[in-house]
Amino acid sequence: MKGIDYIKNDFIGYLIITEEEDGISSIKQCNEKPKIEIKKSLEVEKCKKQLEEYFSGKRKSFDLKLDMRGTEFRKKAWNELLKILYGETITYGEQARRLGNPKSSRAVGQANGDNKILIVVPCHRVIGKNGKMTGFSSEGGIKIKEYLLELEKNNK
Repeated sequence: MKGIDYIKNDFIGYLIITEEEDGISSIKQCNEKPKIEIKKSLEVEKCKKQLEEYFSGKRKSFDLKLDMRGTEFRKKAWNELLKILYGETITYGEQARRLGNPKSSRAVGQANGDNKILIVVPCHRVIGKNGKMTGFSSEGGIKIKEYLLELEKNNK
């Protein structure tokens, strides 16, 4: 591990940012103050700054090195998430279509649920086909997904 640190957001709680060899490998939400040994790194500091700008409505996209680890399908699904514009949403079915496999919406949902780089890889921008909020893999769940979408809608 190259670096680890965290930031606090009043609504979300704490976000633990971890950098591995090739970039940011995880941004994990937790409700309690993390008991971690902070290890400073330039990329983690850059990520902290960009997340703070995002939460203040000043940043619409991220410019970070990412270390996404998973199967080829999952990496493709996560890279597709990076193409969803700030303040926009798509359905799991649309994401599957964009990946060239319209019948893979369940697999897309599972891949999104395993996204380790919350917010920066914006799985929160994918919603159910009926427009309803569905799964969000953090301690705060759907409430955090709704908060992030509302933040983006209000700062578009």
